[in-house]
Amino acid sequence: MVLSDPIADMLTRIRNANMAEKTEVAMPHSKMKSEIARILKAEGFIKDYIMENVGGKPALKVFLKYTIDREPVIQGLRRISKPSCRKYVNAEEIPRVLGGIGLAILSTSSGVITDDEARTKNIGGEVLCYVW
Repeated sequence: MVLSDPIADMLTRIRNANMAEKTEVAMPHSKMKSEIARILKAEGFIKDYIMENVGGKPALKVFLKYTIDREPVIQGLRRISKPSCRKYVNAEEIPRVLGGIGLAILSTSSGVITDDEARTKNIGGEVLCYVW
């Protein structure tokens, strides 16, 4: 199946698995999805992620994280830059998500990084999504 927006598909799969209280969710693998999963793990939103082969094709498996009360750690995911309407920002316009509680994930010339890293490096880029 050909997807027009694989990143939105990834975020929707994670959102749906969170609502269904699943411990893991699988999706087709890509470098961009792996980088987003790397950031989510580094920021403590997910437990872990692995790449595996399913039926000869690479797949990304994300292990979701919950609190002691079985509340999902990821409260919300929102795709910002879409294939039909890209959203680019310079270093001074990098958004703060929920006053700094959440994070924005950006695709920059230095790779896929968080909003804090982009501010530190003083670079802008394409705002991929918000996570809180």
